[in-house]
Amino acid sequence: MSTPIESRRDRAGRLAHRTGLYGSATAVIVLIVLIVILIAENTRRVKVGWIVGYSHVSLVFLVLFATVLGWLLGIATSVALRRRTRRPR
Repeated sequence: MSTPIESRRDRAGRLAHRTGLYGSATAVIVLIVLIVILIAENTRRVKVGWIVGYSHVSLVFLVLFATVLGWLLGIATSVALRRRTRRPR
């Protein structure tokens, strides 16, 4: 039984895809480690001033809340700008 010979281009593409997967996996692991460090370093409670009063919140939850809120606002802005700048049909 003969095995098909892989061309140089196919082999390079396969290795590039594998390298990309390893890079993505490394980035995810680094991100998880950074989040764990963020949580461990920011467990103290801080006073937060709201429009109608004050509350005490763990700093890590405040940072994570601000991150998620910023991400959602970024998505909303992207959708709004895409709608306004779309070509008319």
